[in-house]
Amino acid sequence: MQRFTLGGFSVNRMGFGAMQLPGPGVFGPPRDRDQAVAVLRRAVELGVDHIDTAQFYGPDVANDLIREALHPYPDDLAIVSKVGGRRDDSGGWLPAQEPDELRRGIEDNLRTLGTDQLAAVNLRIMDTEAADPNQPGRLDPEQFDRQLAAMIRAREEGLLGGVGLSNVTLEHLVFALERTEIACVQNPFNLVDRSSQPVLDECTERGIAFVPFFPLGSGFAVDNPVLGNDVVRSTASRLNRTPAQIALAWTLSVAPNVLLIPGTSSVGHLEENLAAGDIKLDEDTRRALRAAGG
Repeated sequence: MQRFTLGGFSVNRMGFGAMQLPGPGVFGPPRDRDQAVAVLRRAVELGVDHIDTAQFYGPDVANDLIREALHPYPDDLAIVSKVGGRRDDSGGWLPAQEPDELRRGIEDNLRTLGTDQLAAVNLRIMDTEAADPNQPGRLDPEQFDRQLAAMIRAREEGLLGGVGLSNVTLEHLVFALERTEIACVQNPFNLVDRSSQPVLDECTERGIAFVPFFPLGSGFAVDNPVLGNDVVRSTASRLNRTPAQIALAWTLSVAPNVLLIPGTSSVGHLEENLAAGDIKLDEDTRRALRAAGG
């Protein structure tokens, strides 16, 4: 598996996302704590050295599981978290976008993970006026500048190795790059939803890691247009692979700076997901899949 730079680390392009480890709706304890711990340990055994998490997954649950499973952490393990959101008592997702809230979020991540520094922390932009909170919101230059200042200060103090961005537009990225170096960008991107293609293109040109979330389609949607895609399914059948493996392999093939973090709470699914990193799709198959995605 090829590697790419993420902050001060060189990581495998197949990582692991901890979002599915807490209970339903990314809220509360896992259904099976021992299984969740086993998934994390197996991921590292299989060569995963990039784990994506957030204190508000649970809240605290994902980070507590990572700490239980893997602390003290291997020197080459890049743990990346995010700030900018919080949860209410019923599990609702709320913005936490003010600079002091971002700082508190960084400190909460460090505390719950039991570490002094994170490889990177993504500033997650949440637009309360957006119809879909998982789609990038508008740029508010004044607020964004204050947010970046808080992130840069935390990096200068050694709390994080790199500043990342999440759920941003191309305008956000260009604005941020005028202020500071950006370690990674985490945006929605998959075979069907390629609305973040301009952001990916800019990251590719500048050598910035691009980490798609929902590479297999949203886990919150009833219908899944990625895994249910006819071409994905027929390709999977022809290559004796699962639709998820084909979708992940296609996403990985889009650009050399794409880092995947598929999540699961099952050891079996973890092993299937990571095996996608070894799939080589020929050009005709890649072209057919891209056309099928719209």
